Amino acid sequence: MKVAKGAIGRTVDEPKEAIRFYLFHGPDQAQSRALGSRLVQALGADRFIIISNAIRSDPATLADEAGALSLFGGKRVIWIEPAGEDIAEGLETLLQAPAPESPVVAIAGQLRKTSALLKLAESSPLAAAFAAYLPEGQDAERMIVDVARRFGLKVGQSVASRLAEACGNDQAIAMQELDKLALYLGASPQAPTELGHEAIDAVGAEVAGGDFLRLADLALGGRMDELLEELARLPAGGSEAIPAVRSLQRRLLMLVPIRARVEKGESPSAVMASAGKAMFWKDKAPVEAMLGRWSAADLAKAVERCANLERSLIFSDAPQAASLGEELIAVARAARRR
Repeated sequence: MKVAKGAIGRTVDEPKEAIRFYLFHGPDQAQSRALGSRLVQALGADRFIIISNAIRSDPATLADEAGALSLFGGKRVIWIEPAGEDIAEGLETLLQAPAPESPVVAIAGQLRKTSALLKLAESSPLAAAFAAYLPEGQDAERMIVDVARRFGLKVGQSVASRLAEACGNDQAIAMQELDKLALYLGASPQAPTELGHEAIDAVGAEVAGGDFLRLADLALGGRMDELLEELARLPAGGSEAIPAVRSLQRRLLMLVPIRARVEKGESPSAVMASAGKAMFWKDKAPVEAMLGRWSAADLAKAVERCANLERSLIFSDAPQAASLGEELIAVARAARRR
């Protein structure tokens, strides 16, 4: 079944036993992953990761793993990321099998309306499918309020707006920051506490979302010297790599539809003017400059590369800072050639 935006919170926080397959898809993979993690937490389970290639090679693998008992007796969730069309046959087998021991969570990117995987998930009463898009404006503020509530924090509109902007509307980053703030204030769902600007100032939670977005803008603008200086300032641990990649993804996903309009004949200035308040005023100058450097086709390729990089950072032991730097430098070189 297809899950509406207003119902997704209850779907993952109060999972129904009848649902054996959850498909989180769409451009905001950070939100998809966060929703999957909420589901795992609500079930009190551990993740058991299966790669999609194994399901493609043997579609029965998915139903077999979902039906198997945990070796250690605890609950588990079968987790597939990235998921795509290659698991559709495996899903069909799962939906036809007897009730499994473990539900399955699949994290996919953007799927076509004709996707066999999407059609199966949306048409079956045993499955739940939700499309995740980056929240904006009041939706982003509501996201902050909702996440904060789970940590026992009560958030007003001005604080929610500040945190949404600082986190780049990224739910995964927001969860990390709100977790730190809850620990600082001693808040919990059992003892809710008001979150004010003073606590944010004290913890220094003016998160580096703006800095990460600056990295993205420098790379997409071909400003190599400044980019290298910013990369040199990043801590050696590399924990900033994934938030930085997600900032790059957000900027790319902003540029793609705008550039498509330009290629259909609209002038960049007219497109920028039509964005109005939907685009932060400080973003307009760098975005307009980027429009002259990138085609819609090249932006689409960059989106795909960025998604692949995020997955490799999550599932690989390779140094994250080095992988991030290599990709941003490659983007900057491509922008300079234009």
